[in-house]
Amino acid sequence: MKILIVEDEPKVAQFIKNGLEENNYEAEICYDGSLAEKLVKSNKFDLFILDIIVPGINGLELCRRLKSFNPAIPVLMLTALGTTDDKLSGFDAGANDYLVKPFEFRELLARVKVLLKKPEQAVEKANSLVAEDLELDLERKVARRGNVNIDLTAKEFSLLEFFMRNKGRVLSRVDIAEKVWDIKFDSGTNVVDVYVNFLRKKIDKGHDKKLIQTRVGFGYIFGKS
Repeated sequence: MKILIVEDEPKVAQFIKNGLEENNYEAEICYDGSLAEKLVKSNKFDLFILDIIVPGINGLELCRRLKSFNPAIPVLMLTALGTTDDKLSGFDAGANDYLVKPFEFRELLARVKVLLKKPEQAVEKANSLVAEDLELDLERKVARRGNVNIDLTAKEFSLLEFFMRNKGRVLSRVDIAEKVWDIKFDSGTNVVDVYVNFLRKKIDKGHDKKLIQTRVGFGYIFGKS
């Protein structure tokens, strides 16, 4: 596992790098956001650890660009900016986790391990995705929960497939807009929320087990109560 640390305080960056390497991770340091963006395009990383206040592109904008480049790679914000508004700004930019300085390395390591753990996915079998009692037939483009067929529009089908392929992972509105709609997310529109509600009514209504959950301030998660 290779981790990129974007941090302009050399002592902090080296402390993190040494700790990660002692735990069998490969780590690289970059002190500038603009240089980090270029580095990402020519190297493969499994996780980004970003400070917000760095030279060049700041950490929030860098996070947006990295997520646009590869939404699946997790981002951990590591910064002295610790207010609730700061954290929400980080998550809105696409961060998967947020840790405030000063920090204990063992907590950082625990969060790194969680972020690098592959998410539990829906079982894929014979051109179908299965989660709980819900089955999505990828070939015939139909959904079924229990013994009841569910009529979905093309966009609802794509949204449900995205949810099921990312079972157990918190998905931001940015993730959904870019992967399902292939558009840049506009905070002024509620199109993602509208379609999630459409889908929720079709697959969860009348069932005790609700498959689509809202994580306030973060987005949505599929398959966790």
